[in-house]
Amino acid sequence: MPVVLVTSRSFSSGEQDLVSRLERGGYTIRRGPADHSLAAIGADLAVAEGWIAGTGEVTARHLDAAPRLKVLARYGVGFESVDVRAAAERGVVVTNTPGANSNAVAEHALALMLAALRTVTEGDRRVRARDWSVIRGRELASLAVGLVGFGRIGQIVARLLGGFGSAVYASDPFLSPEQVRALGAEPLDLAGMAATCDVISLHAPGGQQLIDTAWLAATAKPVVLVNTARPELVDEAAVAAALQTGDLAAFAADTLRGDTSGQDSPVLDPQLAARVVITPHFGAQTVQAVDGMGSIAVDNLLAVLEGRTPPNPVSPTPLKVN
Repeated sequence: MPVVLVTSRSFSSGEQDLVSRLERGGYTIRRGPADHSLAAIGADLAVAEGWIAGTGEVTARHLDAAPRLKVLARYGVGFESVDVRAAAERGVVVTNTPGANSNAVAEHALALMLAALRTVTEGDRRVRARDWSVIRGRELASLAVGLVGFGRIGQIVARLLGGFGSAVYASDPFLSPEQVRALGAEPLDLAGMAATCDVISLHAPGGQQLIDTAWLAATAKPVVLVNTARPELVDEAAVAAALQTGDLAAFAADTLRGDTSGQDSPVLDPQLAARVVITPHFGAQTVQAVDGMGSIAVDNLLAVLEGRTPPNPVSPTPLKVN
């Protein structure tokens, strides 16, 4: 039977049994680690015709180890970790799952904003140490929030913030000012947000650095920075330094460079714990999002393996937001 390699940690762990769906279709499922270690998955790649890929890198070396591979169904929306050009050169179709986890990530971004503004995790730590001293927070209703990247996730965040009464600004080079306003935000570039906003939430694609020493130095006030997008958007050393000096009010993120190996990140310095909230890259990990991503990934994979056009092919060159 044809082999499908699955390296997504959460595939088929929701309410839908997607493994059985593939097995009923005549496919053999093999599991591999999400970091895509060639030593671990090389033997499976050698026989796989389909690959439901996790967050790890997919390089030309991976593709060279997979001579039978026809489709790489990225489990999630981001595909900058995949060498799409190398895949195209080898006749491998790359797909993704746009929109499947947008609501989950948007809600998590809002949760991180509130956790940072109301020092939720620090309050929990204090109570467990029998310290009931008060920490004064801030209300979203009184604040200006800047959304960097205004695609599906950013637009949902804007709608959620509307319920709080926040002033919402957004930056996205692919949208006109009129489109931004029609979607519920005022257009403002990243430099303008440094002068205006109390909270910055990142929703841009990777492959670029947006928050660095110069931007942090240009802020008119200490801001709360939230990152549920890609770790490379943020210079973590610069963020840690700004937290130390008080130039940054708080940092909340669902991802760090290296993710599970992010223990060495300077933002995890214990001295910064009161103003840093980090979650283990689980913003998309809701039952609904897991089912959505898995189902769309399977739809894409089966379409290619059955000789049909997949619903969600990606461009040979990943798009980047400047």
